Parts: sequence; C-alpha cells; structure tokens
Amino acid sequence: MPQASQKLPHWDLSNVYPGLESKELEADFGRARELIKDLEAFQEKRGIGRLESPPEDPASVGPVLDDLLGRMNELAKLLQTLRPYIYSYVSTDSYNKVAAKRQSELEMLSVSFQKIYVRFEAWVGSLADALDAICEIAPVAREHRRALLDIVDESRFRMPTELEDLASELLISGGGAMWKLQSTVTSQLKVPFERDGATEHLPITVVRNLANSAEGDVRRRAYETEVRGWESIREPVAFALNGVKGSAITLSRRRGFRGVLHASLERNKIDQETLDALLASMRDSFPAFRRYFQSKAKKLGKTRLPWWDLFAPVGEAELRYSWDETIAFVVEQFGTFSDELADFAQNAFAKRWIDAEPRDGKTGGGFCMSVASVEESRILCNFDGSFDQLSTVAHELGHAFHSYCQKGLPVLRKGAPMTLAETASIMCETIVTNAALDAATPAETLPILENHLINASQVIVDIYSRFIFESEVMKRRESAELSADDFCEIMLEAQRETYGDGLDGEHLHPYMWLLKPHYYSESYNFYNYPYAFGLLFGLGVYAIYEREGGAFIPRYKELLRGTGEGRATDLAAGYGIDIRSRAFWDGSIGVLKERIERYCDLDG
Repeated sequence: MPQASQKLPHWDLSNVYPGLESKELEADFGRARELIKDLEAFQEKRGIGRLESPPEDPASVGPVLDDLLGRMNELAKLLQTLRPYIYSYVSTDSYNKVAAKRQSELEMLSVSFQKIYVRFEAWVGSLADALDAICEIAPVAREHRRALLDIVDESRFRMPTELEDLASELLISGGGAMWKLQSTVTSQLKVPFERDGATEHLPITVVRNLANSAEGDVRRRAYETEVRGWESIREPVAFALNGVKGSAITLSRRRGFRGVLHASLERNKIDQETLDALLASMRDSFPAFRRYFQSKAKKLGKTRLPWWDLFAPVGEAELRYSWDETIAFVVEQFGTFSDELADFAQNAFAKRWIDAEPRDGKTGGGFCMSVASVEESRILCNFDGSFDQLSTVAHELGHAFHSYCQKGLPVLRKGAPMTLAETASIMCETIVTNAALDAATPAETLPILENHLINASQVIVDIYSRFIFESEVMKRRESAELSADDFCEIMLEAQRETYGDGLDGEHLHPYMWLLKPHYYSESYNFYNYPYAFGLLFGLGVYAIYEREGGAFIPRYKELLRGTGEGRATDLAAGYGIDIRSRAFWDGSIGVLKERIERYCDLDG
C-alpha cells in the first residue's frame, strides 16, 4: 500500500518544452500560425476544395497532392505536440490560468486547421475516381493511399465548406465550451467527509476512490457524500449536456447522417450489423453478470448488492501495492509476452511518463496521450495502491505501446478508431490479470477475480446502460431540452434494465451522466460501445496469441501499426476475425462467463 511518505510521480514533459511560458513553446505557437497562413495561401492558389469534376490529367495533380500531404503532416505533428503538452497541465491542475489561456489559444489554431482540413478532405473526395492513377505517379500519395481512401469515404458526410467553417468556429463557444464547463466544475468539486473523527474537504476524485475501501461503512458514506456533491452542481452540468447533444443532433443531420449513432459508427469504422452483433452478445450475457453480482452480495453478507458495494473488495486477502511494487510486477509480467514490451514499460517508468498522484484540480480516471514531436506517450492515473490501479497502469501502458508500434508513420496515417484503440490496452491488462491469477494463493484468487469482474461488468453491463442512456437522451433532445431530473430518471431506468436483479434497485447511481466526461465531447458521441468492442476484440486477439504463442507477436505489432487506416471489418478479417458474427463476440463473452463461474464457486 502506498505510504504517506511515498512520493507518487508527476509526469515529466521537459523534453518537449521547458514550460508554459517558455520561448520554445512560444516559438512553436508562432510556427503553427505561419504554417496555417502558408497552407491557406497554398490552398487558395491551387484551388484546393470540392471540384465540379475530376481532373482530366492526374499527372498534374500528383505533385500538388504530395506537396499538400507534406504540409498537412507537418502542421498536424506540431498541433499534436502542443495539444498534449498543454493538456498535461490542464488535466492535472484545472486552477492553472496560464494553461487555460494557452488551451484557448490552441483552440483557435485548431479551428484554423479544421478549416484547412475540410478543404483538403473535399478536394481529395473529388479525386476519388482518379486516385489510383494519381498514386501511381505520386510517391507521397502512394504511401498515404489507404488514408486517402478513408478521407474519400469521410468526405461523403460534409456540409458545404462555408457551413463547416462556421461549425468549426462555433465549436469553441458551443460544444467545446460545454466540455470545459463539465471538466472544470467536476474536477474542482470538494465535499466534506469524516475520517478518523475529523471532517476534511476532499476532492471528489478522492471520495470516489473510497468505493474501493475494505470498510463497508466508509463505502456507503462515500457514495452518499458523492451523490450529494454531484447534486450540488447538477444544474450547470445538465445545461452543458443539453448543449453538447443539441449541437451533435443538428450537425449530424446537416452532414447527411441518419442520426448521431450513424455518425458514431462511421467515425469508428464499423457498420450497424457489427454493432447489432456486439450488443446482442452483451445483452445475452446479463444473466451471467447478475449471478456475479448476486454471488458478490452473498460473499459480503447481503441479500442484494447496493451501488456502493459494486467496487468493494471481497475476500480476506487484501492486495495492495506500493508504486515500486507496481513497476516491478508490470515489467516482469510484460516480459513474459516479449522483452520489447517489458523494456518499453521500464523506459516509460524511468522517464516519468506517468502522472500517478491523485490531487485537487486533477481530472479523475485515467488516459494515455501521444506527443507527436518526441513520439512518446504520457499517462494519467489516480494511483491508490489497489490491484485495480495496477491494472489501470498496465492498461494505459498498452495504449502507449500501441502508439510506439506506429513510430515513424506520418501523422495522417497514425491513430485508431475508438473501437480498435483498446486492443493493446486490453492485451496488456489481460497479461497482468492472468499472471496474477496464475501466481495467486487460494486466498488471493478471489480478490483478483473480483477486480477482473468489476472491470468486465463495468465494460459490459454499465457500458450498455450508458448506451441506452445516450440513445434515449438523443431521442428526447431532438424535441426539447432535458432537465437534471430527466437525466437522472433516464439513467436510473437504464441501470434497472441492465443490472436487473443483480443490484438493489433502491440504491443505484442517478448521476453517472454527470461525472463521465465521455458524454461531453461533441465529436465523440456514443463513446460507450467502443469500450465493449475493445474489451471483447482484445480478448479475441489474446486468444489468437494463446494459440500461436510468440510467432503471433510480429503480426500483432503489424495489426497495431495499421489501425489508423481502413475499416475495422477489413483489418480484423486479415487475422481471421469476423466482427459481424455473433460467434466471435460470444467466444470472448465465454471467457468472461468462465471467470464468473469460477468466482461464484469460491467461498467469500
């Protein structure tokens, strides 16, 4: 367990810029402005935008496209360096006014880039019929061929250029402002909580972590305190959610999507058939997960499981880890997969890529972001010594390894749709969980399985409740704004539908809509089912690794390297996976069901 004297690391980005007010950072802001100005002039001179008809002479277009791709990559790389650097301050200290100002400056640059990108996208879409011929004579375009085909596909869903420009400009004061409102209000919330006879005003993130406490009374009081805290800020956050979803509905309709969900499917590179198969498999797993919740309640000496016991530790063995123990365990277990993965993790720890300390003003949860100029990642977590947080560290290091596997690619070819972005993180989390189970004593097996099933139930059951919630909110928001009471009512109904008799229906969580930042990004609506896709796809990939062993690792790295281009269906098919098939998803669900049965057979 982390000791009070133990200093948990803050991340180090000094190899990117010396500080928020450094001359180096200021110089790159200036360079970004110059690149934008040059690109705008280039596009104007070359007539970059939607064409009335394809070019008659592809040979004349090739050099222009190559030049434009080089310029776009250069600017995108610079922005994807400035953005994570500034967000490293915003996400760890929402009180930092300099960081907030820098973020605002960056948003203005991002709007300008988006306008440039819209014209670039429209122009590439107009070249669709000539693209093969162009790629034969243009080396940079040939290197980007799959990415260009994706851009052609995406260009189908765009408003006229002047309306896309307007949407980009309004994002700053519209959906983007709503995201910042939710982030700032929730990260700065403090609530009174009594511990050891003294009342403290604690950050809400600290109180939420008490859901992992071994003391039932602490968990219950933390839940009650948390709900009261959320209730105190619900009106402004409800306002924010209405704004974000209203904007998303309007823009998806204007861009020619069938709805916001259709826009999400296109962004995630999957189709409705794939989503339907995934959701059906998830729904059919609910009885098994309810058995898990009921077994957990019994192990805790209760007839029904209240919400505050969802994350309760079970069993007499309490698994706690210091930060040094976490480093040693993760590196050792990654080494059983490959020396390269172990060395990568050791380097990340040694160079302080991770910000681990929970503190006032720091956002909750965890994430990983890539810094383009140095081709490194930075990871945020809120480490409390639990096995859950050890798993989170391994999970986020998986995201970082995913980025590492794309090293050297142009920025326009990097990344992954959200559906595939969890592949490496689930692989790394599974490596650590399986290793912990293999090494566990009988007393330790229960808490390890508990942690695994807590996370799995959140990704399958709770994520489905969030999908139901967002679907209903979108439906109602089309005709009117919703009140905070409406959001609470929809959330509770979604939880009843998914958790069913697995939980005590009198003690659910009405404010899950308020605390989850995923709902507040105008560009990432339905940021829920991709987590389930990622977990089950990752388990499917791990099953291939178990069958093939070390021979699979080069193919695995190739898979990760290619996620920035093409449709998820085609990429998966290259590894013998049919994501439109219920059989694939049911196979991964079967792994979870086996773990549930093993858990239920254990004594508490």
